[in-house]
Amino acid sequence: MTPELVAPVHTGGPTVIREARVPKPCVIVIFGAGGDLTHRKLMPAFFHLGIDGTWPDDFAIIGVDRVAKDDATFRQEIHAALTEAGQDPDGQSEAWQLLEPRLSYLQGNLDDPATYQAVQQRLVELDSAHPGVEGHLFYLAIPPSLYAETIERLSSSGVLPRTVEPSQRPWARVIIEKPFGRDLESAKALNGVARKAMAEHQIYRIDHYLGKETVQNLLVLRFANSIFEPVWNRHHIDHVQITTAEEVGVEHRGPYYEEAGVVRDMFQNHLLQVLTLMAMEPPTTFRADAVRDEKVKVLHAIRSHTPAEMHEFAVRGQYGPGSINGKPVIGYREEERVAPDSVTPTYAAMRFLIDNWRWKGVPFFLRSGKRLPARTTEIAIQFKQPPHLMFAVPEGEHIDANVLVLRVQPSEGVALRFDVKVPGLGVRMAPVNMDFDYADGFGTTTHEAYETLLLDCILGDATLFIRSDEAEAAWEIVDPLIAHWEEKKPLHFPNYAAGSAGPAVADELIARAGAVWRKIG
Repeated sequence: MTPELVAPVHTGGPTVIREARVPKPCVIVIFGAGGDLTHRKLMPAFFHLGIDGTWPDDFAIIGVDRVAKDDATFRQEIHAALTEAGQDPDGQSEAWQLLEPRLSYLQGNLDDPATYQAVQQRLVELDSAHPGVEGHLFYLAIPPSLYAETIERLSSSGVLPRTVEPSQRPWARVIIEKPFGRDLESAKALNGVARKAMAEHQIYRIDHYLGKETVQNLLVLRFANSIFEPVWNRHHIDHVQITTAEEVGVEHRGPYYEEAGVVRDMFQNHLLQVLTLMAMEPPTTFRADAVRDEKVKVLHAIRSHTPAEMHEFAVRGQYGPGSINGKPVIGYREEERVAPDSVTPTYAAMRFLIDNWRWKGVPFFLRSGKRLPARTTEIAIQFKQPPHLMFAVPEGEHIDANVLVLRVQPSEGVALRFDVKVPGLGVRMAPVNMDFDYADGFGTTTHEAYETLLLDCILGDATLFIRSDEAEAAWEIVDPLIAHWEEKKPLHFPNYAAGSAGPAVADELIARAGAVWRKIG
């Protein structure tokens, strides 16, 4: 086992890059308030922000859904959802007492103009009761198929006014969940609807991966430490691996996954977003458009491939029966509401090349799959071997390359592997890990991604949200592959057992570049 050197925690205070801020009073409207996203992610995030003291005294949350219920019932459901999500409304009674009376509910269908009239009336009442309210946030926690119509109705009803400048008050902003379209054409169409209804600065396309501490820390690691940026290029880095592995299968999301597959579900958004942060040039400032400008440049620099070349750069897989943690599990084709002859990929591995000055010739390997050995998300930067090794290496042994690993989940942190001399009379080398863990280092658990992103949206900070040209550029990259795979049906599915590290073709893909995948888990 590789020894670990625990990174010491600094004893001074933190250097403030972006001070935590308390937002001004506002009203949040959640369309789809009875859904899974609201219960499992949004309400726990709002509740925890209250625990942290980041809510003003004056705010309100309106839940909108088609099921008839009164405010008291809605509040009871949110209390139960918080408890199920691991929060403790009773143990944190002060936070719950702050949140509970500010929750209200409206029943209505999204295709009914009366729903938007009711929302408008409620907003007028709340604005009157809370004169300090500075803006309204509309969260579309609804199926993607309803985004366009809901935005159009919000605009035509007058509930969502178009604002010219970000500083204009009262502000109005809309959060749109992924997936933003299901291909380039639909993404452009949705962008057209959104831009007709509102200005770009009002649109917040959310990707929860960008709210994770370690993903944000990638920017600090690169641009606040002079030891890294000089070697962050083709001269020193051999390759990069970005992995998102899941133990779970599709669970109850069979119909959605049959439509999406792993490329739409993970690559077009999460993985390509992480790649852009890893590969982008230093922005001039840590402001939304400066950061997003550099991310878009990376996406435009990714090399495209003809259909005849694609098998050299991308492989797919689908899990069959196997075992997870010693327990037998079924294959994808046996999952609920999945076609028994489905050819939907549940795993993909890709090799990307970025044709620019910094990264020319450095492969970026991205992989994601379901029913893999462990739940893991990490970014691994493998450096090149020294050009000349003066130390004798015993026959049958080799020297491991230096690797910098950013763990995104389950335990967020950073590890650096390097070689040291083994104590003794001879000269023997061994790799060690210098490991930093967020929870151990700062004595606290990190915040959930939705907390960061919700707060940023209310504050009007779009740095960690996706711009329209980003969304379209990502679809331009994956669309040809999706179309190729849909036309060229696989004959060998399922091709990896649940609980394994993925299909053999993925190992062959990375082996062609003289590399091997890092162990999952």
